Amino acid sequence: MSRSSGSTWLAELYATGVSPASFLPDASIGRIDDPDDLPAVTVELVEGTELTVHPVPAVSPPSTVFFLDGIQQWRVIGHDGVSPIAIARVAAAARRRGSDRHARTTDVVERTLILAQLAGMPDDRRQALAASGYDVVALPEEAVGQPGVVLEAARREVHRARSTLEKTLAERVAGRLGDGEWLVVDGQLAVSPRLARHPRILGVIKSHGAQFLDGRHLERALTVPVAHRTGLFRVLGGHGRTAVESWYLRLWPWEGHDLFYGLLRIEARADPETAGRADAISGWLLAERAPLATPDARFDRLLYPIHQVEEYLKARAPRGLLRAHVSRLPKTGS
Repeated sequence: MSRSSGSTWLAELYATGVSPASFLPDASIGRIDDPDDLPAVTVELVEGTELTVHPVPAVSPPSTVFFLDGIQQWRVIGHDGVSPIAIARVAAAARRRGSDRHARTTDVVERTLILAQLAGMPDDRRQALAASGYDVVALPEEAVGQPGVVLEAARREVHRARSTLEKTLAERVAGRLGDGEWLVVDGQLAVSPRLARHPRILGVIKSHGAQFLDGRHLERALTVPVAHRTGLFRVLGGHGRTAVESWYLRLWPWEGHDLFYGLLRIEARADPETAGRADAISGWLLAERAPLATPDARFDRLLYPIHQVEEYLKARAPRGLLRAHVSRLPKTGS
C-alpha cells in the first residue's frame, strides 16, 4: 500500500478518537539484552585449562573491512483508550573501508512499523493505521489494560525486527566477501550458522547482559587490563545457536569507572585457526577505538567505524517521523 502524504494518516487516526501522544521510551535507539532471551549454553576453555590473559600487540587492520550495524528508533504516537500505539523505524547498513581508509556505504535496509493492539480496535482506527502504508504489527491481546506490558511487547517486536534486518544484511554481505576481506558485525554471530562458520567474520558485543563465565574465570574476564585480551572459550549450543570462539578485549582502562568500561566480547569461527589469529585480530580491533566515538555515551566500547554506520543510519531517518510533535512541558494556561 502506498503511504499517505505527510501526516494525513496520523490526523485521520486522531480524528477517530485516538488520544495524541509524544513519548520516547527508554533505550529507544540502542539494543539491550533480555534476561529471558539469554541462551543456555555450555562453555569450554580453548587456550589451556585456566582462563589466561594476553597482551595485545599493535597490528594494522586488514586493507578491506566491512562494518555492519543497525539501529532502532521508536516512539508512542497515541493511545487507543489506555493502550499505546507506537511507530518504529529499524534500519541496518554496511560500509566498506578499503585501502584508501575511506568508508563507503554499500548496503542499506530499512523498515517502518506501526505497533498496536489490534484486537478489539474499531474498524476506522484500523483503517487509519493501514493508510500509513507502513507494516502494521499486532501486539499480544493478553496485555489489554496494562500500558507497561504493551510497551514492553512493542520494544521486543522492534528489537526482533532490527535483529532480523541485521542478520539478513550480514548474510548478504558475507556472500560477497572476497579473498582477504573481513566483515565486523555489531552483535553476535552465533545466531547465524552462515556468519558463525565464516573464517573472516567477527562479532563485536558491547553489552554484557549475557555472561558465559563464572567464578574466578568471570572475575579475570571482567578485570582484564587495557590492551589485553582473555584466552579463548568456546560457546556451544543454546536455542539452536552455532558454536563460536569468544574472548574479552579491553579498549580502555576500567579502573575508576566500572567493570564494563571499555570492555568488548568478540565472537569468531569455532576453529583451531582462530586461536592463532586472536592476538592479531585483537590488535587491529584495538586500533579501531580511535578516533573516539563521541559524543555517544558508549564511546568506550564503540568502535569508531561502527559509530560511523550508526550516524549514517540516524541521518537517513525521515524528518518528523520520530520527532516529538508536541511539547511535553505542562500546559499552565498562562
